[in-house]
Amino acid sequence: MLPVILFLLFAIIDFGRMFNAQVTLTEAAREGARAVALGHLAGPRVESAAYGLSPLSTTVTACPITPDPGADAVVEVRHSFEFITPVTGLAALFGGGLDGPITLTGRGVMPCLG
Repeated sequence: MLPVILFLLFAIIDFGRMFNAQVTLTEAAREGARAVALGHLAGPRVESAAYGLSPLSTTVTACPITPDPGADAVVEVRHSFEFITPVTGLAALFGGGLDGPITLTGRGVMPCLG
């Protein structure tokens, strides 16, 4: 019974952390896209909004010099999430496979100002 209780406890902790990281990445991507749409750099806004998550990988699709009405600024932010509890080891006992880090991605899209 103890392995089942520990698995549930560790899963709640790590999946809660993962959900928080996903929400943070999405917000950071939105902030970066907003900055790019206004003609600023995405990096500082993304780093500020994703405080505590590192390393981050950011991909930016900037607005053209003279944007058409349908042009968008797109920012994607990736983070390699690591489990801190032994949930991966306990998952193996139950036949599951949670191996290695998981790549989380947040995407922000904002219309370009013309």
